Amino acid sequence: MMGSSRWKIAVVVFLSVAEMLMPIEADEHEHTYTDKEEVVLWMNTVGPYHNRQETYKYFSLPFCVGTKKTISHYHETLGEALQGVELEFSGLDIKFKDEVMQTTYCEIELDKAKRDAFVYAIKNHYWYQMYIDDLPIWGIVGEADENGEDHYLWTYKKLEIGFNGNRIVDVNLTSEGKVKLVPNTRIAMSYSVKWKKSDVKFEDRFDKYLDPSFFQHRIHWFSIFNSFMMVIFLVGLVSMILMRTLRKDYARYSKEEEMDDMDRDLGDEYGWKQVHGDVFRPSSHPMIFSSLIGSGCQIFSVSFIVIVVAMVEDLYTERGSMLSTAIFVYAATSPVNGYFGGSLYAKQGGRRWIKQMFIGAFLIPAMVCGTAFFINFIAMYYHASRAIPFGTMVAVCCICLFVILPLNLVGTILGRNLSGQPNFPCRVNAVPRPIPEKKCWKWKCIVCLFCRYFIFTSFWAYKIYYVYGFMMLVLVILCIVTVCVTIVCTYFLLNAEDYRWQWTSFLSAASTAVYVYMYSFYYYFFKTKMYGLFQTSFYFGYMAVFSTSLGIMCGAVGYVGTSAFVRKIYTNVKID
Repeated sequence: MMGSSRWKIAVVVFLSVAEMLMPIEADEHEHTYTDKEEVVLWMNTVGPYHNRQETYKYFSLPFCVGTKKTISHYHETLGEALQGVELEFSGLDIKFKDEVMQTTYCEIELDKAKRDAFVYAIKNHYWYQMYIDDLPIWGIVGEADENGEDHYLWTYKKLEIGFNGNRIVDVNLTSEGKVKLVPNTRIAMSYSVKWKKSDVKFEDRFDKYLDPSFFQHRIHWFSIFNSFMMVIFLVGLVSMILMRTLRKDYARYSKEEEMDDMDRDLGDEYGWKQVHGDVFRPSSHPMIFSSLIGSGCQIFSVSFIVIVVAMVEDLYTERGSMLSTAIFVYAATSPVNGYFGGSLYAKQGGRRWIKQMFIGAFLIPAMVCGTAFFINFIAMYYHASRAIPFGTMVAVCCICLFVILPLNLVGTILGRNLSGQPNFPCRVNAVPRPIPEKKCWKWKCIVCLFCRYFIFTSFWAYKIYYVYGFMMLVLVILCIVTVCVTIVCTYFLLNAEDYRWQWTSFLSAASTAVYVYMYSFYYYFFKTKMYGLFQTSFYFGYMAVFSTSLGIMCGAVGYVGTSAFVRKIYTNVKID
């Protein structure tokens, strides 16, 4: 009875989390209006133009609020809370198809403190974001003169809203009414609304926010073609070399089988066959290794599923929907982590499977939450909107404890029972074979550099693209290159009679994370104008999380491909 009640609680929590992660209710997303119906203008955040993640509440600046006070309740999702979305009602009275001439909606009593706040915002190029019917609008707070001595505030919001039938399909903002900031004066804030018919379909209303020049430059298509040719060349080269080399190895080993025992003893035996009794020996630190492989398989599953969902559904049209989808998919794919990690740990003879399950379940969440917790302190110090509320922290903890952990346990039990038996094609010797005195570290260094170069090239070739189809293409290319390179590296290692291939295959593929993180430094200093403690901590903190997750995923993909290769070659050779 206790076990069934726990599972009921887990199911209830999972359903509650799923409801919390989903965007606003379906009836609110029909986006249909009747004439004279209220249209809400939400004020979101304000912050420096060059620091995209350093955002604050719009009314943290001394803007005044419109006269309209009553407003329907707004439902915030988990993704929006984590991304720092802070929607506040503007107080402007806007009705569907009801034009408003320039109207003053409030006045700012500009004392010295308020003027200093506006001047600081103008000097740091502050801009703000608003929403009408989920369509984003951006505007600049103000500007300075050429000498930088006088500062001006834009006081007139000129809204032009396009509609198609009973739906809003386009919104444009023009900032006018430049007023000089002088202490102890009153500044009138005004707005106007103009409605116009539009031929834009409701389904296409977000197209204006996309980059239409993506498909117009030939260099993009050349890069795609170049990457495909590189992958085809690499796969062909690896296949040709390995097939010819393995064919010679099989022929040599077959000839050795025909020799008598004396000739075989006098012969010079070498190569990967000599380590057949140790190649399937458990890796060092099997608990950590199994947890990394399970986590990497889960990250790959999440990446694949989220990209497919993004290709089918326009997730960018809903605030925070991409992050909400990623969290939901990560929680739902926890059995993948448990299955691969638990089965591998069982095959390697691990006994403390519960501890391994806990490590695998909380490895990625602990890394992400630890980084977010550190950055959250800085965000709270800055009073930034990126500061995660306490309720959101509790929700994330509930997801980890009541969703991720039980599902990981299910996957671990299935993995141990369905594929946890060590069915290796070769028997593992009781005594480990001594590794020849060769400078294997040179091979390992070449392995890492070789793997880093190809994976780094294939991954960062599309660093500026935001089309999900090409993201899927990058993921496929990344996996193919990773598997090919790690197979070659493992073959060289085994041919040197070094059977410690598990960690080498993982680390050689995961080493691309080092290059990605190194590139983030170059991008920060030479491609952006970011500044400040908060933005710097946010950028390098989450780039570290991204790079580490990418490394774990590539390492798991490399190991899985290499493991299949090792099984294949030792299955096809005759072992005494």
